[in-house]
Amino acid sequence: MVVHALSDLDVDRIFGALADATRRDIMGRVMYEGLSVSTLAHDYAMSFAAVQKHVSVLERASLVTKRRHGREQIVSGNSPTVERAQTLLASWEELWRQRAIQIADILGEEGRTT
Repeated sequence: MVVHALSDLDVDRIFGALADATRRDIMGRVMYEGLSVSTLAHDYAMSFAAVQKHVSVLERASLVTKRRHGREQIVSGNSPTVERAQTLLASWEELWRQRAIQIADILGEEGRTT
């Protein structure tokens, strides 16, 4: 199954990063609008450093990018990586749909012979 050059390590990093609820929430907030790390940190019951670590995990997975704007670091969603992950999930969904159809066909054949 070829999915736009996502290596096993890429897939592990992406889904490992998305396994955490805080990181999924950060992704939802920065996909359409870049936000500073300090702005993000205001909305979580954790330290600024903890939010920075969450952002770093997302950045290592290429799910977000950071850029400097004065003293602030602006975090933005990285759409191409999200789209590649979505394509991978869609291919797995199609694989399982086809398998379900094959199982239904097999069960239907068994029902006709008995």
